[in-house]
Amino acid sequence: MTTVEHQLHEAGLRVTAGRVALLAALGEAPHSDAGSLHRALLANDAGVSVQSVHNILGDLTAAGILRKIEPANSAALYELRVDDNHHHIVCTSCGAVADVDCVVGHAPCLSPSDTAGFTVASAEVTFWGLCAACQTA
Repeated sequence: MTTVEHQLHEAGLRVTAGRVALLAALGEAPHSDAGSLHRALLANDAGVSVQSVHNILGDLTAAGILRKIEPANSAALYELRVDDNHHHIVCTSCGAVADVDCVVGHAPCLSPSDTAGFTVASAEVTFWGLCAACQTA
C-alpha cells in the first residue's frame, strides 16, 4: 500500500484513481485551484470531470488531507501542507503563492488581544507583495 493509499484509508476514504491522481497533481503544483487541477488530470489522461474534481477536493479537505486557502480576488487554492499553521505570501501582480512558516512562536502564531470567548485553534495571515519574477519584469 502506498503512502497516498494509506492516507486515504486512515481518513476513512476509498482509494480511487481520481483521488490518487489529484493528490499527485497537487504534489507537483501546490496552491492550485480546481480548474488547474482538472487540466493537469486531463493532461495525464485521468478522465475526471470538473464536478468530480470539486467533489474530490471537498472530500479530501473535509478529511483533513488538503488545506483550502482563499486569498482575496482568487479562486480557492488547495495544498497538501496541513500539519502546521503556516501562512502565505501572494504576488499582487501574477497571483503566485508561496508558503511562509509561522511568523512568531508556536501555532497559532498570533495571540489576539481579545478572543471573545473563543478558543483559538489557528490563525491565517496573508502577506501581499511582488514575487521575484514580477519585480524583474
